[in-house]
Amino acid sequence: MIPSKPSAPPRPRAACRIASTADELEVHHRIRHEVFVVEQGLFDGSDVDSHDAEPHAVHVLGLWGGEPVGVVRLFLLDPAAGLWQGDRLAVLPDYRVRNLGKPLVRFAVATAGHRGGRLMVAHIQLPNVAFFERIGWHKHGEVEIYVGVEHQPMAIDLTP
Repeated sequence: MIPSKPSAPPRPRAACRIASTADELEVHHRIRHEVFVVEQGLFDGSDVDSHDAEPHAVHVLGLWGGEPVGVVRLFLLDPAAGLWQGDRLAVLPDYRVRNLGKPLVRFAVATAGHRGGRLMVAHIQLPNVAFFERIGWHKHGEVEIYVGVEHQPMAIDLTP
C-alpha cells in the first residue's frame, strides 16, 4: 500500500466584512493611519474626517487568514441620486501581493448597490487607475490634486 501524501494546509483566503464593533472600527482606522499617514505621508496626524461620522458611512475590513490587513470606506453622497463614494482603500504593505484590493473594492461596490446605490465615485491615485479599470471602473472627469497628490476621478455603475 502506498502511503497517502499529507494534505497541504488550506491557503488563507481573502474575506471582507463591515466593521461592526468599536474594536473593529479602531483596527480599521489603525490600518488607514499606517498607510495614509505613516507610509504615504498624505495626512498630518490623522486621515479621519467628517465622513467617518456620517450615519451612512460604512467602514470595511479586509481579512487575510482571518486577520484584518486592509480597509475601505464608503459613504452616501446624494441619497436622491443614489450616489456613493468609495475611498480610503488601504492594504498593509506585506499583504499587497495577495490581491486583497480587488475583493475590498468589489465588496464596497456590492454594499452600495445593495443599499440602493446607482453610481459610485472615487478619487484614485494615478498609479492605481489601471487596476480600477481592470475591475470595471471608468474615468469620470479630469485629474485633480488631493492632499498634494494627483488623483483621477473614477466611477462605476451600481445598477444591474
